Amino acid sequence: MLEVRNLSYQIRGRKLLNEVSFCAKPGELLAVVGANGAGKSTLLKLCTGELKSTTGAISLHGRGIETYSEKELASFRAVLPQQNSVIFPFLVSELVLMGRYPHFDFHPSEHDYLVAGLALKKVGMWEFASRVFTTLSGGEQQRVQLARVLAQIWDTSAGLLFLDEPTTGLDLLHQHQLLEIAREFTQKGFCVVAILHDLNLAAQYADQIVMLRSGRIEAIGSPHEVITVGNIQRVFNLSVWLVNHPELACPMIVPQQHQFSEHN
Repeated sequence: MLEVRNLSYQIRGRKLLNEVSFCAKPGELLAVVGANGAGKSTLLKLCTGELKSTTGAISLHGRGIETYSEKELASFRAVLPQQNSVIFPFLVSELVLMGRYPHFDFHPSEHDYLVAGLALKKVGMWEFASRVFTTLSGGEQQRVQLARVLAQIWDTSAGLLFLDEPTTGLDLLHQHQLLEIAREFTQKGFCVVAILHDLNLAAQYADQIVMLRSGRIEAIGSPHEVITVGNIQRVFNLSVWLVNHPELACPMIVPQQHQFSEHN
């Protein structure tokens, strides 16, 4: 469980987040959305412990995040960052096995190798195990990095998975496959927090959505409560129509095209 209370963060006198509060529960996928510069990535870095808040508190499973050691956090919390720079010629299998580092001291066990293989199969990259990571396409690299973070918390109870724009570089099929995997892990009791740019993906897969605007929460709740014409107009300065998804009980967004020609 993740609980954020009155969280603020500023750097060089500029407030990037202001009094943000929300709770993400086990078995739930929470999507964070907002325009560029709204504070989404800053919020994720605070929730994962990469940054320290100016004011406010963050609790993971009922304990303040500051009370955990790095090793303790790594045992149940995994993070897929927005950018992953790998310059050394690691094999795909080696990179995914790095996700198991928090679970062994010197040498991986047979179980660690098994989990790494299962994670690769889960993201559909098992046949690339012996390839050099840097020879893969951007989308393939993203799927391997997902396998690495999944391997990290694969057999953890009540794990926390943080995804920062995880669909970047993925084609339409693999965007949906990634979010299906995230939902699958929530069904195992995990809590997943994902920054998403595509509001339609957020509406389709999230149980709860936090919509940020200039460092503050503009709206929070279910997709139907947050994905509204008024919220989208205020946060994204975009006029849209909302239609019902033909299969799922969620809204889908269709931009009004005439507004783009008016700006030209």
